[in-house]
Amino acid sequence: MKNNIVTPFSKEEPPHARQTLPKRSAQVARGGVMAIIRPILAALGLFFIIIGVPIAFLTPIPFVPIGLPIVILGVVLLARNSLAGRRWMQKTIAKHPNLKRFAPNWLLNLIFGDNQIQ
Repeated sequence: MKNNIVTPFSKEEPPHARQTLPKRSAQVARGGVMAIIRPILAALGLFFIIIGVPIAFLTPIPFVPIGLPIVILGVVLLARNSLAGRRWMQKTIAKHPNLKRFAPNWLLNLIFGDNQIQ
């Protein structure tokens, strides 16, 4: 007759211990990878914003917005991956409401997601 009591010294693990381990470790691994990638993406977004503004002014062909998509990509990366970057942009738009007039709704949804400024 087999003993069903699991003690700290027994070699058998309880059946529920093996079932939760793979799912939990995958979540921890994904969270660790995202913790590394998010600051890199936020820094890349800040880099695109800094580089995009001079490119926009130094474009040899007038009225061709080459730097604008670079700046938009930087703003999206910064707002999506950095809480401080998102708050900074929300404060800037709240401080200068004329900036919101130039941004279409699809762009604000892309930048801020569901947390939009009224």
